[in-house]
Parts: sequence; C-alpha cells; structure tokens
Amino acid sequence: MAPSLDRQGYWGRPTSTLDWCEENYIVSFYIAEYWNTVSNLIMILPPIYGAFQTFRDGLEFRYICSFLGLAAVGVGSWCFHMTLLYEMQLLDELPMIYSTCVFVYCLYECFKQENTISFFPIALLLIFSTSVTLVYLQWKEPVFHQVMYGALVACLVMRSIFIVTWVYPWLRPLCYTSLGIFLLGFLLWNIDNIFCDSLRASRKMLPPGVGVIRSTYLKYRPKVKFLCGVWPTLHIEPQRMS
Repeated sequence: MAPSLDRQGYWGRPTSTLDWCEENYIVSFYIAEYWNTVSNLIMILPPIYGAFQTFRDGLEFRYICSFLGLAAVGVGSWCFHMTLLYEMQLLDELPMIYSTCVFVYCLYECFKQENTISFFPIALLLIFSTSVTLVYLQWKEPVFHQVMYGALVACLVMRSIFIVTWVYPWLRPLCYTSLGIFLLGFLLWNIDNIFCDSLRASRKMLPPGVGVIRSTYLKYRPKVKFLCGVWPTLHIEPQRMS
C-alpha cells in the first residue's frame, strides 16, 4: 500500500494502520477514498433487502443476522474509507470477524431441526471473536486480523465443499462460481497492495477523461454528479484559460 499523500481533507491526517492505493481526497474534500467508499453500496443495500426477504420467508433469526452482519461490514467499510481513521478501521474490520462467525454457525448448523440452537458452537465462536478483538486492540497488526479472518473463511470453504460434494451436488456450480469470484477479489486486492506504485503510474498515462486522477493531473475540472441521487458519474470540464 502506498503511503498517504499530503493532500488534507475534512477528516484530517489518516490515523488508520492501512492506507489503500487510491489517492486521498482527490474527488471530494469530505471523502478520503471516494471510489473505495461509494463501492460499498453493493455491500449495504442488497444485504438489507436480503434480511427483509428472509424475515418475510420466515427463516430462522440467524439468517437475518447474517444479512445484517454483511450490511454492517459495508457500513463500517464505508466509514473507514471515507475517513481513514483508526476507529473507523475497527468498525470495518471487527464486524468482518463477527459476521463471518455468524456465517460459520449458519453453515455448520444448516442440517439441524428448525429453530434449534446449539450452544457449544456459539460458545466457541464467541470465545474466538472475543479473543481476536482483545488481541487486535492491543496488537494493531493488520496481518493478524487478515490471518484470523482467513481462518474463518477457510472453515466456510471446507464446509461448502463438503455440502456440494456429498449432500447437494446440484449446488456445485453456484459454490464454485462464488469461490472463484472470492478468489478473484482476493487476487485483485493483492495486486492493489503489491503493485500500487505501478498502478498509479499507469493511471497517469491513461487518456483524458478515463479517471479523476488523470483529469486532475491535466488540470481539468472533474465534477461528480449522482444518477438518481445514488450512482456517481464523472463529468469533465476543461480548465478555462485566464
């Protein structure tokens, strides 16, 4: 990840232990990483709809919690990328652990009788999430969080492969497609981390109008307008000569 630029915005100098490849406060004075922020809408709106639909379908409360947990991660990620403050980073990263614990519980309990509660796995997951929280608050090392999150994801993957192999083989295409999309996202995340300097240099070589960074570099005046009040669209106006 590239170091933070000197450009200052509404939230001040970043205090988070992570600062991503997107340049800070380029699009908006009030949003540190604009595109990383608004892209979280896909993590907020569909899960809210999913929780509502789950409630209407009468499924167990744990599935509603799964959708709401995913939405909470989206809200936390929005706040983190908008501010780059350490407190907001925790609001993003800790719900990732908590919500994935809910996913693990749901997936490992999916063959139990309706409305039954297994207290042993709940206790294990509570101990795990509490331990991760306490350690991470004292040892502010992002790699620790990433490893703990990866362990939970590994549990999900192993359980999913077991289900589609031995129980519901007709779900294999869905499972493997989901896994492939997740691995693609993980690959792109690593590319963003490892090759940030090269990616920034490449963006500056793009034709005018392709991105906000390039248009700002060329002294154009990028303006972001919102389609239907939600989706951002970029409009480029050349700098007027005095």
